[in-house]
Amino acid sequence: MSAAALISIILIIYLHKTLKDSPDAPPWVRYLRFAWIPLMILSFTFESMKVRSIFDFIWIGLMLFLLSFILKRREFSNSRSLLVAVLPLAILSFITAFLNVWNFEIIEKINSYIEIAYPFAFIWLGAYLIIYRKQKKTLAKERQKLEEEERLNKVIAARKDELENLVTERTAEITKQKEELQNTLVELTATQGQLIHSEKMASLGELTAGIAHEIQNPLNFVNNFSDVNTELIAEMEEAIRQGNIEEVKAIANDIRDNNSKITHHGKRADAIVKGMLQHSRTSTGQKEPTDINALADEYLRLAYHGLRAKDKSFNTSYETHLDPQLPKINVIPQDFGRVILNLFNNAFYAVAERKKKEATGYKPNVILTTRRIRDQIEIVVADNGGGIPHNILDKIFQPFFTTKPTGQGTGLGLSLSYDIVTKGHGGNLRVETQEGEGTKFIISIPLRQNAQTQA
Repeated sequence: MSAAALISIILIIYLHKTLKDSPDAPPWVRYLRFAWIPLMILSFTFESMKVRSIFDFIWIGLMLFLLSFILKRREFSNSRSLLVAVLPLAILSFITAFLNVWNFEIIEKINSYIEIAYPFAFIWLGAYLIIYRKQKKTLAKERQKLEEEERLNKVIAARKDELENLVTERTAEITKQKEELQNTLVELTATQGQLIHSEKMASLGELTAGIAHEIQNPLNFVNNFSDVNTELIAEMEEAIRQGNIEEVKAIANDIRDNNSKITHHGKRADAIVKGMLQHSRTSTGQKEPTDINALADEYLRLAYHGLRAKDKSFNTSYETHLDPQLPKINVIPQDFGRVILNLFNNAFYAVAERKKKEATGYKPNVILTTRRIRDQIEIVVADNGGGIPHNILDKIFQPFFTTKPTGQGTGLGLSLSYDIVTKGHGGNLRVETQEGEGTKFIISIPLRQNAQTQA
């Protein structure tokens, strides 16, 4: 078989393998699948018929057509280096075909050299095909890798777009929730302010009846001694007409004593009114030295008489154990008074409820105790009521939690009291209780409060 025929068969097989899946391949490509078989038969037939020199030009023409076709098609742009592999054989076959036309002796010598060159051309072809095959595999792997990277990039881009959409949606949702929460916070803040004001007004209302009862006593004394002084003045005028100087002096002394009592009870009434006004005013946040004994004793009596005024059937005893050596401490009187008043009201409510359940054999009692323990003072409000159930003990300082029936408590009293004691005065408010026996609320205030404590 001639070199041109071999190269043509190789190129036909390569063309079919490369173009069989190409959408724009020429129609005749599909016939190349088995075209190499008849070409091989023809090649061996021509060899046996001794007409090789004629058909060598046919093979050369076919080879040149195939090579030009490969050069023109873009599908072979990456494979044109393959032509380098067949180039030596193509040149040798072309020269051999022309030399076989003449039979000169020198041409025979040239043919002998060409025949020697053929093995080297075939070795060149084989080596180049091996290198080409390895390069093709490497290129195929790189192309597959690039395709995989491109596929991954597309997946990543799609995922990125999806995540960006999710982030946008989530951001919009969070922004909406933030706005809703801000609106809710504004509403809750306004509601909290209203409830705190309601709680303060409720405590003021509870004080009103007690203050009315308390202020009535000094006013009665003022009125009574005023009436007595009026009578004494009439008697003194009569004694003056009679010239009884000793009697005039005695009556004058009585009038002076009565006036001092009127002044005393007037100041007492004035102090009660000022206390009421002080309680009703908004806290200034300014701490001032305060006699805790006087403050606690005052609010104990006001709380008791307030409940008595609202419920005539209410009756209980109360005791005070006040430490006479207790020093004044810096507190906000309005706020601290609300704390003590709330504890007294709760204590009187507890004993009243137990009295309703145990009509006989039960003696309600509330005890106020003040004492100094090292660098702190303690105010203890104890009652012998029904106690606090242990399952709700951890909730009593929570806002809006109350055990009273609906309409009788806002649930803010103990919560506000706890905040006033702990945050406003750097102290502590704790509870000790025994269900069925009673409860103690203990306020602890340090004598040296932290200067950074805010009211």
